Amino acid sequence: MVKMTSKERFMRMFEHKETDRVPIYDSPWRGTIRRWQREGMPEGVSYTDYFDLDKIASIGVDNSPRYEEKIIEETDTYRIYTTKWGATLKSWKYEDSTPEFIDFTITSPGKWVEAKERMVPSRDRVNWDYLKKNYKRWQEEGYWIQANLWFGFDVSHSWAVGTERFLIAMAEEPEWCVDMFNHYLDVNIALLDMVWEEGYRFDSVHWPDDMGYKNNQFFSLKMYRELLKPVHKKAVDWAHAKGVKTHLHSCGNINPFIPELIEIGIDCLNPLEVKAGMDPIELKNKYGKDLVFHGGINAVLWNDIELIEAEIKKVLPVMKESGGYIFSSDHSIPNTVSLENFMRIIQLVKEVGSY
Repeated sequence: MVKMTSKERFMRMFEHKETDRVPIYDSPWRGTIRRWQREGMPEGVSYTDYFDLDKIASIGVDNSPRYEEKIIEETDTYRIYTTKWGATLKSWKYEDSTPEFIDFTITSPGKWVEAKERMVPSRDRVNWDYLKKNYKRWQEEGYWIQANLWFGFDVSHSWAVGTERFLIAMAEEPEWCVDMFNHYLDVNIALLDMVWEEGYRFDSVHWPDDMGYKNNQFFSLKMYRELLKPVHKKAVDWAHAKGVKTHLHSCGNINPFIPELIEIGIDCLNPLEVKAGMDPIELKNKYGKDLVFHGGINAVLWNDIELIEAEIKKVLPVMKESGGYIFSSDHSIPNTVSLENFMRIIQLVKEVGSY
């Protein structure tokens, strides 16, 4: 089959049709990129170009409360700083890890009202210069263009309120949580509508909403149906009205939620976290006609070339059947993966993932 562009490849996957090969869309850690550069990948060259992976462009907007961003403390190894979402974080400079969340501004419904008043759609929340500079090239080179949404349980508890506080609020003050879900989304949609009206088109919308952890979910199916599902559906309905696909990232074990996601029209699910209890082959067999799957290749195995090659040979032939699959790890590419091994992995994926 003739080599296709990334846009052609992704579109056929979303249509559950075969293409030249499965799309490859993954995220290395920063330390992984540094390792590959030490081992021979040129600096200043994107890893997608270096490995001839699929080209994805992202359009982001700022729907935050725009709290002051400042550095509180900095050493050779870490930085403590505040974010525009009102959180205080500690991040390590050279180690790959999630940041430590130290403090939050939005700690009550009253504090949320103050934050909400700061979250008003305006044109200066869109990076128009970035779009003007890059959009034409994305189109000419056949990029798959996705717009980013930022709303839901994951970003509310982790980036704005704090996990324990937010989970208690979902049980005791659910109207506060629902208002956060909806306002985040409404501001985000208003800004992306501005982008759309200026003639900048996107092929999909993508958002992160981790709803599970190892072998379980953060909240019940009943709570999902009552609090979060209607807001997810609003996002899906808005995207589909534009002819745009929907792409949800949700780590952890979210097996009980999958029929609900299909019901509201989610098009693609990522990352199918194997270590948390998600079985990509089982999911493909049960829901392959209704969902596009992205991921499901166990990240724990990537540093052992024999194990990861065996895993790819087992999982990929099943996942690629009748289209509907995008290759990636079930989270991200760790810095235990050498440049040589990643080259071998990508070569294998292109072979096994061809039609």
